[in-house]
Amino acid sequence: MLQAAGSKAEILTPGTLGYEESIKRWSDTCEKRADATIHPVSIPDIQTILAFARTHSTPFVIRGGGHSTSGASATSSGFVLDLSQLRAVTVDPAARTITAGGGTTWADVDGAAAAYGLATVGGTFNHTGVGGYGHLSGRHGLTIDNLLAVQMVLADGSYATASARENADLFWAVRGAGQNFGVVTQFVFRAHPQPGACVWRYASFSPGRSWAGWCSLRIGSTRAMMGISTLLFGFSAPPPRGVPVVVVVVVAVFYNGTEEAGREFFKPLFELGPVADMTRSMPYEELNGVLNEGQGFGGRKLFGGGNFTLPLEPGLVEKIRDDFMAFISAHEDMGESIMLFEGVPFKKIIEVANDATSFANRGEYYNVATCFKWYDEALDGEVRAFSKALLKKASEDAGVWKKRKQGQGVGQYANYAELDNDAAEMFGKNTARLLELKQKYDPENMFRSHWLVAKPAEVIVH
Repeated sequence: MLQAAGSKAEILTPGTLGYEESIKRWSDTCEKRADATIHPVSIPDIQTILAFARTHSTPFVIRGGGHSTSGASATSSGFVLDLSQLRAVTVDPAARTITAGGGTTWADVDGAAAAYGLATVGGTFNHTGVGGYGHLSGRHGLTIDNLLAVQMVLADGSYATASARENADLFWAVRGAGQNFGVVTQFVFRAHPQPGACVWRYASFSPGRSWAGWCSLRIGSTRAMMGISTLLFGFSAPPPRGVPVVVVVVVAVFYNGTEEAGREFFKPLFELGPVADMTRSMPYEELNGVLNEGQGFGGRKLFGGGNFTLPLEPGLVEKIRDDFMAFISAHEDMGESIMLFEGVPFKKIIEVANDATSFANRGEYYNVATCFKWYDEALDGEVRAFSKALLKKASEDAGVWKKRKQGQGVGQYANYAELDNDAAEMFGKNTARLLELKQKYDPENMFRSHWLVAKPAEVIVH
């Protein structure tokens, strides 16, 4: 059908050159043998592909960055619509906008914007698709708060613009649940001046030091809430695979300012006596790839997430650390796992109401994340169960569920969730409106990899 329509999309099937590479994902747990991977190069290609799926009732998933550990971008039943050929990025320095293709990664966007002294809010790993929280969120909000418009192919094959002025209801939905409504071919982001270098500090400490109190103070500091800095801290085991696990505390601090000011801000951390330390000034586009090291493609991985509030009780943090350390120490080859308390300031984020977009996780709290990495498939179930239990304990003991009952956000970051999460867990009070819009824009559930279903449909196992 694609060939008959004059399409230049590449179709890879088992046994053809390039197929094995096309099904690789950031986590080996998500490497599934699709019937085909299809790589469109144009909007008409996507429209033709969706027409084929609609006519033949063929299930499919969409691959953007291929970074999800939930398995949403992979399938063993049907085909993958792979957007990796749609990676063009253009920058309008006068209008301060960035237009990015549906398959771009943050590395593509950061590099293009930096040429004009600009940046937009991106994730803290730059090999992911575009979306999420990032080092600039404290100053500029979430990525979706800087999204001006999207171009997308809808379930019926039509091509639509969604923005505050056009299809405003669809624009509301895609800012938090876009994967349920169509294939985004183009994003338009607001850009911000980022002329100078940033300061990055990555230090590790022995577990017994008084780092937890310092981190809590710095996360909640005035300069942090002004969006000048972010701080991530947690637990990791730096030695390479095969070396006995020794868990250390890691602290990563971003400071959006001069190196002199950054070092002054970090000074109390220096005084705690880190066992390893790296502080340097670098451009934002380089800084946004610093955390990639050790987190490349390959190996079995699982993201999980919860939330925490301040002040953090040192005893709670130590108990979580001990549980984390005991688990990864008990299993060979899990030393590359990491747990992070993500101190991204929320003041700017909560200026937007939870019902202003479909994203419902805004509140006076922070994300905590685990990224477990292992190599033995037999451990898959055990790792998932432990990750859920550990994060549930962290969230409950940090008090976020009480905050949630007081009317704040849902306390669950969707990018860290799994496909078996309930829609209400992700979208809270926005769920009912999302289901209405799902019925309007995708009544046949073509886009069914995630949590929203318009009406009863045949269950398809990916």
